[in-house]
Amino acid sequence: MTNREHGGNSDTQPLRVLLVDDDPFVLSMLSMILESQDDLVVVAHVQDGDQAVTAVTSHAPDVVVMDIKMARMDGLAATAAVRALPRAPKVLVLTSFDLDEYVFDALAAGASGFLLKESDPSDIINGVRVVAAGNAMLSPSTTKSLIQHYVTARANPRRRAAVSKLDALTDREREVVVAVAQGKSNAAIAAELFMSEATVKTHITRTFAKLDVGSRVQLTIFAYEAGLVGA
Repeated sequence: MTNREHGGNSDTQPLRVLLVDDDPFVLSMLSMILESQDDLVVVAHVQDGDQAVTAVTSHAPDVVVMDIKMARMDGLAATAAVRALPRAPKVLVLTSFDLDEYVFDALAAGASGFLLKESDPSDIINGVRVVAAGNAMLSPSTTKSLIQHYVTARANPRRRAAVSKLDALTDREREVVVAVAQGKSNAAIAAELFMSEATVKTHITRTFAKLDVGSRVQLTIFAYEAGLVGA
């Protein structure tokens, strides 16, 4: 599928992608998959999280596709380190395990989503585009069970902490948080709540600041932990 086929603009710069995985075969396959697209370019690939931080500084990627289990610095620590950098890129986590707690920790550290390594190439390509656009990439078929697992495993102290933050939100902000947690786009939220997309974005930005979260994924996790939506 070319850039024109997915509706992209051929005049725009391609999305810059950094690959981080300790398996050379995986790096090779991911490179081939992503480089097949006109709107994606792999600017570098490295084999551990420590190298990832340096590579982000050197190559300024838009998206980092991050493995979890690596030597030296693993993907969890690397995600937190990368997201703490100035002008931090988005992080898309790839994992071999659909209920791996490292994935949840990576999301909490600021990753924009995850995919399983055995995902179809089209899903990986779409995942890079989705997180680059500032949206969450969570597999629709597994999102609910994964968040259930997360909340169940860590319910008590984290729920108390989440509930304690609810008073900082206005009623409208709570409605927006619930809609985000339900996977709705800004356009869908605007239509449902009878407001402009710009107002939706303003509410989301304010909730990010009030709740000290940095992505829609983290906002979704908060909503489940606080009981705003049912797991």
